Amino acid sequence: MFEIFFSAETLSSTVRMSVPLILACLAGLWSERSGIVDIGLEGKMLISAFVAASAAYSLGNPWLAMLIAVLVSVGFALIHGYASIAHNGNQVISGVAINMLAAGLAVVVGNEWYKEGGRTPPIPLESQFPTFNIPGVETLSYLKVISGHSILVYLAFALVALSAWALAKTRFGLRLRAVGENPHAVDTAGISVARLRYEAVIIAGVLCGLAGTYLSVALQGSFVRDMSAGRGFMALAALIFANWRAWPALWACLLFGYLQAVGLRMQGVRLGTFEVPVQFINMLPYVMTVVLLAGFIGKSIPPRASGIPYTKDR
Repeated sequence: MFEIFFSAETLSSTVRMSVPLILACLAGLWSERSGIVDIGLEGKMLISAFVAASAAYSLGNPWLAMLIAVLVSVGFALIHGYASIAHNGNQVISGVAINMLAAGLAVVVGNEWYKEGGRTPPIPLESQFPTFNIPGVETLSYLKVISGHSILVYLAFALVALSAWALAKTRFGLRLRAVGENPHAVDTAGISVARLRYEAVIIAGVLCGLAGTYLSVALQGSFVRDMSAGRGFMALAALIFANWRAWPALWACLLFGYLQAVGLRMQGVRLGTFEVPVQFINMLPYVMTVVLLAGFIGKSIPPRASGIPYTKDR
């Protein structure tokens, strides 16, 4: 059992499985710190995964595929921003609509293009992101956990540090947080609330694009229907658990990634004469999502203007 729960292979898998959660959680962090609730993380991640897989398969260039996927994700994010910021729409409904649109569009277009039930053909290895091996680390026991990953893995962890620093130390980050807390004060100071919120929504779109690209082009090597598998909602749960802070969000995402990694390692394992049901193992991350939401949603304090449309006369 030690090999399942604490081996270097399990921890390495934890790192890989947590990356899409980390990127989606950072997307929600930027958006919600500006006051825009983003339920559409799941949809933007899913459509990005489909676009990235299709582009990588057709063009043979993972970097170009990532760029296209990010642009598509930003387009979906701007739709959400237009409804929420320009028209003061209900942000939750807009996010749900984004999820439904992305899920349906990926399957319909994928089936039309490839005739495989919404799947894409496997992406050739040369069209996927290469792994980066740190010299001398592969032989050093548990230190090899940090080696042999896609460049997007290292980028995700770097973006956690960058987001924490930017939101706490830069003028842009402080203004963005102020918009999420008291947009009237920001507007009185002559700063455009709408512009800051649009910028936050665009950042969220970029991060979701990276998350979707990693899922299909780096982690699985193809796109399958509903492959995001609720990761967008897990990311929201991690964000609430972390009280809308970057570093605690990283640890929450690593916890979800660990549960997914253990689930993969536990499949087919027997405890004496009893075989652990695969369904039980696979549901652990989702059970943890419910537990975190039930236990911390009343204790975590979101930005005060989160989900509230801003108009000058209010």
